[in-house]
Amino acid sequence: MISVYDIKPKFQQLLAPVLRVFRKAGVSPNMITWWAILLSCGTGVVLWIHPYGLSFLLLPLVLLLRMALNALDGMMAKTYNLQSKSGELLNELGDVVSDFCLFFPLLLLFNPNLYLLLAFLFLSLINEFVGVLGKVISGERRYDGPMGKSDRALLIGVVSIVFYVKPSTLDYVNYVFCVALVLLTISTTIRIFKTLK
Repeated sequence: MISVYDIKPKFQQLLAPVLRVFRKAGVSPNMITWWAILLSCGTGVVLWIHPYGLSFLLLPLVLLLRMALNALDGMMAKTYNLQSKSGELLNELGDVVSDFCLFFPLLLLFNPNLYLLLAFLFLSLINEFVGVLGKVISGERRYDGPMGKSDRALLIGVVSIVFYVKPSTLDYVNYVFCVALVLLTISTTIRIFKTLK
C-alpha cells in the first residue's frame, strides 16, 4: 500500500548536499542519530510544558527535521561504508524512544481520549517491532505502510498545522486517532504477511 516511505529516494536526493557537508565536518551516522533522539526528547519536554500556541507549529517542523536526520544517518552509513551493529541498534531503539517522546505530549497538546492515544503509541511500537522482526526472519527490514514511521510523522504534522489554523477542528481529534489505529493495524498486518511470504 502507498506510504510516505515510497518517496524516500527523492527525499534523499534533496539531502545529498547536506550529507556531503556533514561528511566533510567529520560527522558520524551515530552522531546524527543522537541528534534526532535529543531533538525529539527536548521537543517532547517543550510540548509537555507549553501545550498550546506555537507548539502546534513547532511539532511539524521538528517531525520534518527528525525525518531528515533519520534519512541522513542511513545515507551516511551506506554511502561511506560506516554501517555498524551499534548504529543499527541505536537507530531502531532511537526511533521508538523518539516516537514516544514526541507523541505522548499530544495528550496535552491535542487533548485526545487517553486510551486512543495509548493505543496509538502501543500499535506504533508493535508496528516498528514487526518491521525489525522482518529482518530477523527474512533478512529484510519491513517499512510497509499505510501508517509506518514516516506516515505517522506526516499525519501528526499535518493535523497539528490544521489544529493551529482552525482550533475548532480539535473536536475531531479522536476520529483522527481512530483512523490512525485502523491504518496501523493494516500496516502491521501487511508487514507480517510480507515477512512470512
